[in-house]
Amino acid sequence: MSPASRPALACDAAEAALSGGTGLARQCHDCGMMLRLHPQAVGVDSRCPRCGAVLRRHHARPLDAPFALALASLMLCAMSLSMPFLTLRLLGQVRGSRIESGASAFAEDGLWLLAIVVVVTLVLVPLARLMLRLTVLGGLHLRHPPPWLGPRLMIPALRWHGHLGAWTMLEVFLFGALVSYTRLVDLAEVELGPAVYGLGAVVLALVAADAMFEPQAAWDAMEARGMMAPHTRLARPGTARSLSCHSCRRVTRAPDGAGCPRCGATLHHRKPNSVARSWALLFAAAVLYIPSNYYPVMNIITLGRGGPHTILGGVVEFVHTGFWPLALIVFLASVAVPMLKLVGLGIMLMSIRRRSTRNLRRKTQLYRVVEALGRWSMIDVFVVSVLIALVRFGAIASIHAEVGAACFGAVVILTMIAAECFDPRLMWDAAGANEQEAARPR
Repeated sequence: MSPASRPALACDAAEAALSGGTGLARQCHDCGMMLRLHPQAVGVDSRCPRCGAVLRRHHARPLDAPFALALASLMLCAMSLSMPFLTLRLLGQVRGSRIESGASAFAEDGLWLLAIVVVVTLVLVPLARLMLRLTVLGGLHLRHPPPWLGPRLMIPALRWHGHLGAWTMLEVFLFGALVSYTRLVDLAEVELGPAVYGLGAVVLALVAADAMFEPQAAWDAMEARGMMAPHTRLARPGTARSLSCHSCRRVTRAPDGAGCPRCGATLHHRKPNSVARSWALLFAAAVLYIPSNYYPVMNIITLGRGGPHTILGGVVEFVHTGFWPLALIVFLASVAVPMLKLVGLGIMLMSIRRRSTRNLRRKTQLYRVVEALGRWSMIDVFVVSVLIALVRFGAIASIHAEVGAACFGAVVILTMIAAECFDPRLMWDAAGANEQEAARPR
């Protein structure tokens, strides 16, 4: 069989995963199956044969293209953040905004939580993540990196790069700005600034960079160069088992609480207190979901007339004005997706509690959907941030954020953290699917 025709599910089963056989030992991060990965043809993903999770993507030059795209993204991002985003002209008055201007507007309205969220997700995290990626890839491109660019810097940089992935929301903000633009054109003359086009270019570059970058290739390249964790945490004596590092995916036979020999992260059989933390965060999000839909997210006043607007009120307004696609986007992102996350996480947690053996693969797929769609609920928060940053013309026209926006932002953040804390492997453990590996002698 030629390399190009090899199946994507080229893995051995768990019995030979760590004792004998060839290939790279891995544990599926979604179902807990122990297996070995074989070399694949370029463009063919290695997938778990049990749950279908992508275990590794194979690219021809996995370190070159991501480095160039990350460098281009960083330059475009820095330029976009320094240029005007939108300009509003109303009755001879002009007001402009930048990408992060909504943060100061939220602070003026007393919603400091949302101000921090805007700055973190649109400025700090995107720039930090690009710098971390460039640090790792730049160091790997140098034959003789300087002493300061060694394991003590590159290993934490790659670990933090993975942790910050879900909190980069420039593409979500771009969609939110599009929704805001459709509302503003009916109110006044809106001029698109260079940052709008720059942000579009940044989003395209980031999507391409993320598609081309495979963290496992970077970890393997660092390990091949002898860049291992300078120190690892010692664990209390205990029974050694096959543990998969949550940061670098390396499988190591060690007791719980030991340090990963490659990246230094603390090793655990499963995420600590996953069920309890997920339940607590899910309950808090469910409590806040009610006021986030009941209370207004913003207050719109035009020539002394107007009033508060809720999330559903905004959807109805788009329907009445004929913007059906935008109404559907806002409804899905702000109403349906948060409900999907709450119900979906609840179903998965109850599956663990009841030790259900039904539809494990579909529940795992549901987890991946919940994890991927979580941040897109921030569209409504970004819509409010764009509007309140621009429409501040006193009695003529003004838009101010209300408490409903803060509640909704909290719901989004709590559900994202709950999805991060949840360990889908526990569903398979509770169903007894991983008992064979757990029972193997150590």
